Amino acid sequence: ATVKVASTENGVIFSTISYDVRGSTSDRNCVYLQDIKIDIMDYIVPGNITDIEFRQMWSDFEWENKVNVMTPIRDLREFLNHLSTSTNMKVLTGDAAIEGECGFLAANLCAHSIFGEDALANVSVEKALPMDDSSPIVGHI
Repeated sequence: ATVKVASTENGVIFSTISYDVRGSTSDRNCVYLQDIKIDIMDYIVPGNITDIEFRQMWSDFEWENKVNVMTPIRDLREFLNHLSTSTNMKVLTGDAAIEGECGFLAANLCAHSIFGEDALANVSVEKALPMDDSSPIVGHI
């Protein structure tokens, strides 16, 4: 049998099996199944595309969501590594472009779902006070 899921709420699929019994005069019978819990990260894999492909895909997307960065992490590279690990995205920007300490970091990330969908992210963050190691990170993803 094939099961198609139209949508989920908070990664949980609620389901029933409905059936009719031939010759029965009663209403449709239902069997309620246990909730199926899904972690979307199980279906996301780090992507590997070129800078040219990233720019083309970025321009093809017709919408953009900016997320303000609010984190207790104070190191820019540590934040990028945390973001990459948490989202299962690959950092596309080369190490040479993001190494060093200048108080600013910009990087591109990519992931693919096992269903053939792409996810792109651009991170642009900086230290609020570049000379202060305890300064918070501000910026957008």
